Amino acid sequence: MRRKLTILVLIAIGTVLTLSSVALAQEAGQATTKSWFWWFVWPGGGIIGILLILIDMATWALIIEHFMNIRRTTILPDPVQQQIDQMVGEKRYRDVIEYTSTEPSMLSYVIHQSLTEAAHGYGAMERAMEEGAEERTTKLLRKIELLNIIGNVGPMLGLLGTVFGMIMAFSKIVEEAGMPQPEKLAESVGIALVTTFWGLIVAIPALAVYALMRNRIDALASETMTAAQSVLSSFRPGGKSNG
Repeated sequence: MRRKLTILVLIAIGTVLTLSSVALAQEAGQATTKSWFWWFVWPGGGIIGILLILIDMATWALIIEHFMNIRRTTILPDPVQQQIDQMVGEKRYRDVIEYTSTEPSMLSYVIHQSLTEAAHGYGAMERAMEEGAEERTTKLLRKIELLNIIGNVGPMLGLLGTVFGMIMAFSKIVEEAGMPQPEKLAESVGIALVTTFWGLIVAIPALAVYALMRNRIDALASETMTAAQSVLSSFRPGGKSNG
């Protein structure tokens, strides 16, 4: 998983560097006219703008990784649930323990944690189930927390670039005794606006996907608990296994 994420980040960084090279080549042939690409990619936002672009690329790599791994087919897969129900229905409890010990979904983990406490009674099995679900849910929430951090830091970096650009603009006004050349002033104001733009571009998808993933994790964790409790009901005193 980490290897896939690393590859995605490297691809994103390589894309930025390639586009930057194209922009520099374009500027070599256009000495007086700056394209929209120059302003929004290289180096219209200065160092802060470049940093925000790299963060944006990393953000999308994280978003892709989360959409690939935080979904029903990996957390609560139907085939796994059906297989467990079948083995429990046939009272093949040893097979259930062995199967869930290697199957990587949250459902398998929760059921395995519960069944390993069977010798201590039904109450211990319930507690193990709840602790296992809480552990996996917390792990997933920590995993997506980076998007929340990026979503909050991105606008702050954009604001930093805005303040920096405005300081540069006022410095040029002072240097030129109140009559700076328009193109010099525009470049400083451009840094301020472009960094603000990229700060929002970073923050909006990061916070949106963070909220979406948080709701998805809560919903799937709740469904996992319901499915695990259905399996566990077979071990309740007077339950299915005893009826």
